[in-house]
Amino acid sequence: MSQIPVPASPAPLIGLVAGGLLVLAGGCRHATRAGDVPLHWPTQPPAPLQGATPTVLVSLADRLPAGEPRAPLVLDAVRGGSLRLIDAAGLQRQAPQLRIRWERRPLARPLDLERLVLGPFPSYESALAQADRWRQQGVSPVVARPGDWEVWAPASAPAAGLPARLERQQHRERWQPVLEAPGGAIDLTGPVRIEATAGLSWRGGRHPGRLLLQPDAYGTWTLIERLPFETYLAGVVPHEIGAGSPPAALRAQAVLARTWALANQRRFAVDGYHLCSDTQCQVYSEPGLADGPVGQALKASTGQVLVWKGRPVQGVYSASNGGVIAGFDEAWAGAAPPYLQPALDADPGRSRLTRLPLKDDAAVTRLLSDPRGLRGQDHPRFRWQRRLTAEQLQSLPGADGIGRPLRLLVADRGPSGRARTLRIEGSEGGLTLRLDQIRRQLPMLPSTLFTVQADGPSAWLVTGGGFGHGAGLSQAGAIDLARRGWSTERILGHYFPGTRLQPLKSLPPEGSL
Repeated sequence: MSQIPVPASPAPLIGLVAGGLLVLAGGCRHATRAGDVPLHWPTQPPAPLQGATPTVLVSLADRLPAGEPRAPLVLDAVRGGSLRLIDAAGLQRQAPQLRIRWERRPLARPLDLERLVLGPFPSYESALAQADRWRQQGVSPVVARPGDWEVWAPASAPAAGLPARLERQQHRERWQPVLEAPGGAIDLTGPVRIEATAGLSWRGGRHPGRLLLQPDAYGTWTLIERLPFETYLAGVVPHEIGAGSPPAALRAQAVLARTWALANQRRFAVDGYHLCSDTQCQVYSEPGLADGPVGQALKASTGQVLVWKGRPVQGVYSASNGGVIAGFDEAWAGAAPPYLQPALDADPGRSRLTRLPLKDDAAVTRLLSDPRGLRGQDHPRFRWQRRLTAEQLQSLPGADGIGRPLRLLVADRGPSGRARTLRIEGSEGGLTLRLDQIRRQLPMLPSTLFTVQADGPSAWLVTGGGFGHGAGLSQAGAIDLARRGWSTERILGHYFPGTRLQPLKSLPPEGSL
């Protein structure tokens, strides 16, 4: 359920799913229909990213107000500049600094929300796979992130075998942004536009400063930056791969950052913007750092995206794959696209010595202990070890009923040798983690390419390779190949076989993708 603090709201009413159908007081309804109770607080989806020069909406801070006590939002202009605020009611103010605090205000009438919910899911990708299953049944679900990722649909939608639960909420209050001004506090009407004449100083960086403060789907607010697409990429590429990477690797990263953003532009559509600025999307920060080689790479690849049969690919990438590329379905729920299949990331000679699938612990151990011919070995987490204790495993969500952990084992591996199922067996029960749940619940593990050995009666030594999910492009591998003289096109073709480059402006409208 959404983690919105609503003091006067009643507890949610949870429906039951029996035989794959949700049992409601008035019997089952079979389709989404007009007159359904809203799923969430009202929002407006962002305009699609299309054409040669789209504008992307990126969240800088979400679910405001944040923290306890509720901290005000403080915005500072770059020295010598000012901030101009214009709210939806026409109020205008200009100052070097804006302070916006938050107050609870009663609604004119209660807001009732009702939805079927799937989840929570550890990633957007796994949530989207479940949303697609529902969509195939004629339902129009939405993916949301009130805390973890969830999939929402109207209460009238058929559950049809999916583990859906019914949530009902009634809200009697809302969060009101209040501008602290010299003449007294002023209520703001959203969305609020904020323009920075010389730029915005934000978390140690300088941003162009075309901002929106607008409500989201959970009754809270989001601070959003509005950017030309290529300016957004300038704030991504140096923070993802590093400005000192070889030019061909930088260009490959630029193409993938552009492609990934295009393919994932509906990730936060329910909240009225395209993308976030943290690791749930691509890390975005000060775009002014993209000078020198990074700026040249962006210019050389301007407007280029990677496509499969005329559509943007899922341009996923990670820091290091440990020498073996993961298939999409080894990292997330859902079917693997043809261009995201497992493969050894190695020189031809090594490929003759090691063949996929890596079916068991012994095969993975051989790969990890013999790095000859594998690409991207300069990465600091190309090989790693971590020690897990029984106390750490007992603290995991869902582990309270397993008793004392006795065994930790990989119960199922994918073709690249990655753990698809990790099993914790205890004195009173067990806990199973699958796919992206593994690293979500055990973030101290850099990847799922690992083996496990007992290290005493209450600890386990985890030996692994790589950093991240391992699917798609390996940044360490791309840097290695670029240093060997590989071109950007050849690098991308290696990690995304069968794909090709295409200009962004020539792609079909987003709705037809």
